[in-house]
Amino acid sequence: MEALKERILREGKYLGNGILKVDSFINHQVDAGLMDTCGKEFAKRFQGVGATKVLTAEISGIAPALTTAFHMHLPVVYARKHKPITMPDQVFLTLTPSHTKGRTVELIISPEFLCKGEKILIVDDFLATGATIQGLVRLAETAGAKVVGIGALIEKTFEGGRQVLSRLEIPIESLARIRAMQDDQIIFEDD
Repeated sequence: MEALKERILREGKYLGNGILKVDSFINHQVDAGLMDTCGKEFAKRFQGVGATKVLTAEISGIAPALTTAFHMHLPVVYARKHKPITMPDQVFLTLTPSHTKGRTVELIISPEFLCKGEKILIVDDFLATGATIQGLVRLAETAGAKVVGIGALIEKTFEGGRQVLSRLEIPIESLARIRAMQDDQIIFEDD
């Protein structure tokens, strides 16, 4: 998707160690118009998968998941990283490594919002190693739901996440696929 790629080239910053900083339009400050455009694109790409709910991880996945869900007329639920007192004692919980946090994080969902028989579309900000998305898949499977598609705004293809997730045999769509990041250069797959 050209609008997203242009924004990455203009404002994204490679910080080394595989980290791409996109805080000015996705991760800290959100460009609502760009996220709406991305949500429309995901809705178009996943229109035939039969999703009944969109699932993401707190916090950077919420904006693209919300706009996707809006355009698909679906609810969106996000896995929390800290259990609030409003959540029941019995929850779905998994652990996953976080590259940007440099530690393992919890992903927690209340069973009232992820149910048996639901068809889940996962939408997140990044697909890198696939660890966070695998955690979301585990949560869905634990609930008895079926994952029917995975969407990522940005995929770092050199980290191999798509290959890890290919065992699911479901559609995986990324709006911007990065082949390499070196020095101040970001190289997309189709360049």
